[in-house]
Amino acid sequence: MMQEMITVAVDAMGGDNAPNEIIKGCIESINDDSNIKIYLVGNNIIINEQLTKYTYNKEQLEVVDAKETIDTCESPVMAIRRKKESSLVKGLNLVKEKKANAFVSAGSTGAILAGGTFIVGRIKGIERPALAPLIPHKKGVSLLIDCGANVDSKASYLVQYAKMGSIYFENVLGVKNPRVALINIGEEKSKGNSLVKEAYSLLENEDINFIGNIEAREIPEGKADILVCDAFVGNIILKYTEGFALTMLSMLKKHLLQNVRSKIGTLLLKPALKDFKKSFDYSEYGGAPLLGLEGLVVKTHGSSDSKAIKNTILQCKKFSDQKINQKIKENIKI
Repeated sequence: MMQEMITVAVDAMGGDNAPNEIIKGCIESINDDSNIKIYLVGNNIIINEQLTKYTYNKEQLEVVDAKETIDTCESPVMAIRRKKESSLVKGLNLVKEKKANAFVSAGSTGAILAGGTFIVGRIKGIERPALAPLIPHKKGVSLLIDCGANVDSKASYLVQYAKMGSIYFENVLGVKNPRVALINIGEEKSKGNSLVKEAYSLLENEDINFIGNIEAREIPEGKADILVCDAFVGNIILKYTEGFALTMLSMLKKHLLQNVRSKIGTLLLKPALKDFKKSFDYSEYGGAPLLGLEGLVVKTHGSSDSKAIKNTILQCKKFSDQKINQKIKENIKI
C-alpha cells in the first residue's frame, strides 16, 4: 500500500545546535524516507549556505525565510505576539494553514507551548493540550503526561491526558491496552492532594487500562506505560531523570577509568556499556508531542543533535500515518 506524503515544518533556528544539526537531521530524514517533505524555516541565507554541503532530493525540501528568532529568555506570549516573522511563529502558521502536518522545534519551550495553543489551536473538547515526552525505564519507555504545559491543572485535564496518552502510546509505540497510572505519594486511593484524589475517582470509571496510583520510585521499574500528572510534578520528574542519568553516566565513566585494571575491564564491557548508555539517550526517542492540538507540534530537547531531529521527524510521520488526532477526536467526548 502506497504511503501518504507528510509535510513537516522545522524551526531551523531553534536550539543550542541550530542551524547546523537541525539542517543535518532534516537531510537525514528525507534521505531515509521519500514520503517526507520538509519546510526548513529560518534565515534563508544561512540555511541555503548550509544546504550546499548535502546531497538530497530537492523536491523534498523547501526553505521558508524567517528573519527573526525567539530566544529562551523572552516572554513566550509577548514574543509570539510581536515576532510574526520568527521561525517559530512562521512554522506554526504553516500547520495552522494546513500546509504542514507537523511542526518541530528545539527552541523556547514556553513559546512553543504558547504558540501551539494560540496559533494552531486546541481540538474541540480538549480543555488543555499536554506535553508528553517518553522517559526510559529498565524494560523500555513510559509516556510522561503532562510535563510542562499546565502547572495548574484540574482533575478533568488529567483524565483527558490519560486518554490522549493511551491513544498515542498504543498507536505510535504499538503497545495494546497500555497501563495508565496516576503519579502520587502512595498507592492507596486515599493518598495525595485533592487534585489526584478527584482524578483517581474519575479515571477508575473511564474505558482505559487504569491501574491506580504509582509512586515515583516505581517509575524506573516500568510499572506503568502512561504516567499521568500535572506539569509541576511532571517537569520535576523529567528534569530529575535527565540530571540523574547524566550524573550516573559521568560517575560510571570516572570509576571505570580510574586505573589500568578497571580500564581493561571497561574494554571487555564496552558493548554492554554502549547499550546501557543508549537506553538513556533522549535522541533515540524523538521529541515530546503537544497532544490535543489541531495539528502536531513537537518540542525536541534544546541540545538536540541531528539524530534527535531525524528521529523526531520520523516520529511525526508515524503520528500522521496512524491518524492520532483523528482518533483523539473520536475518543474525547465534548
